Amino acid sequence: MRILIVRNNSNSKALDASLLLATYLASQGIDHTLADSSDLAGADAPEEAAELAAGTDMAVVLGGDGTILRTARLLGTTGVPILGINFGRLGFLANSSDEGVVAVVAAALAGDVVAEQRTNLRIDVVCEGEADPWGDEGDSADALSPAPEGRRSFFALNELAVTRGANGRVIDFGLGVSGSHVADMRGDGLVVATATGSTAYALSAGGPLVAPGFTGLVAVPLAPHTLHSRAIVTAPSDVVEMSLSTDAARHDATLFADGEVLSFERPVRRVYVRRGDAPTVLLRHRHEGFYEHAAKVFF
Repeated sequence: MRILIVRNNSNSKALDASLLLATYLASQGIDHTLADSSDLAGADAPEEAAELAAGTDMAVVLGGDGTILRTARLLGTTGVPILGINFGRLGFLANSSDEGVVAVVAAALAGDVVAEQRTNLRIDVVCEGEADPWGDEGDSADALSPAPEGRRSFFALNELAVTRGANGRVIDFGLGVSGSHVADMRGDGLVVATATGSTAYALSAGGPLVAPGFTGLVAVPLAPHTLHSRAIVTAPSDVVEMSLSTDAARHDATLFADGEVLSFERPVRRVYVRRGDAPTVLLRHRHEGFYEHAAKVFF
């Protein structure tokens, strides 16, 4: 077995815990690798980070939700389970550190944990001047279609946020679901979240609190200039489609995947968001349950 330990290297308690855990794993003859969360920063993991994921059987994350999100992006849809131990503030995705990291990891190695299957996002972006494999003929973006050559594809566990660009102006965009046009909108942008991300940016923008087992998506407009805007909760197979205005003054937008900026050489033309090909696996140790935890954090 090989365990990847990802620690929030700006947190002294997480650093100390990582050294203690490394000593324990060595005493048990378990192969392990230490990685700093700062090494995983950026929307696209560097080659060094990709090598960390190779051959990993379990990832232990010592930090908060942000460190877990970075680790999830590193592992992508490989199915490698993630055991988060909270050394951050909210820690909604992590286990408590009260029992100590050795006790929690030992329980995971003994199988005394529950595996949660969390839906993630596959994000496909088409920029100006590029062919749109799904939209040019008006066809819907089929969730089961193979990835077209040359596409720009990204991963997120929580959400994709399309927001105002550097010029600070509101943006015009069209919103659709699986080939059906829903609305033309003007505002600060759009958040498309998983059930996991429903407790993050989408919640702050007025979206619903969604139980983690739900496998569809949640689309929430950001500060729309209308009295008729509502969040949309989709079916698991649906694809959320966003087309940006062709007006240069109204299509300057910035894209963030789990808080990490996505950079492009040309303006973004269309965005397709769907359920990822395989879920992210989070390991829970003596977890109190989603509703109990939500009641403590949000009410």
